[in-house]
Amino acid sequence: MGFLKKFFRNVYQEDLAPVRDSSFETLSEEQLEAHLNVARYGSFILTDAVRPSYSLDVVPSCGYRRDHYRDESTKRNVPVLMAAASRERLFDTFMELLDPLGPVVDVVLETSHNYAASGHQDLYREHIDMPILQSVLWDFEDMLVNDGCTGIAVLNPAAPQEVQFDEHKLLIVYGRDLRDYERILAEADLPCRDDMRFITEAEHVHSTNDEYIQQFEQLKMRLGIESDY
Repeated sequence: MGFLKKFFRNVYQEDLAPVRDSSFETLSEEQLEAHLNVARYGSFILTDAVRPSYSLDVVPSCGYRRDHYRDESTKRNVPVLMAAASRERLFDTFMELLDPLGPVVDVVLETSHNYAASGHQDLYREHIDMPILQSVLWDFEDMLVNDGCTGIAVLNPAAPQEVQFDEHKLLIVYGRDLRDYERILAEADLPCRDDMRFITEAEHVHSTNDEYIQQFEQLKMRLGIESDY
């Protein structure tokens, strides 16, 4: 599957109408291919998983932002850290963020490979030893970093804390006390920027290919995941 077709797998599905009001619709093939081949923005390098809008409403950059989300079940605001790291530091930083979760965790694999048929799916595995999980994840580093239809969340329900490495290759941490995680982000040279915007906050496109889909199925088997959550 060619580079151009990879990026249009989720934007212009075969046998489906194109996404309406997309800035990508007005581009020539040459303009589009040139844009999708740009991975470096200053010192920041994107993975192959995602590309920003042609108009660059959000320019990819390094850093993290403190935020919160509203937990409707408890009516409380839960602290959140959202971070973007350049490709060369991204996976190492994700793996370091897993350490404070503890020795035994739950895992959620997130996939939108078959979005047109089944939408976004979450696949759950409970109680896996952290060293085993990290060993498996290192084996699938290329797919996890570059597949724009795969994400993973690792959580300790007892804490409760959760680390996400989402389809956009953003690092997201939820929990009550995030000081250890914030220290890890700082040690990875990611500055705290209250005004930071992320690629998800504007139009963007995702990439996948048939090889990554096969590797995703292998990852499911290695983690002992058989059913939907």
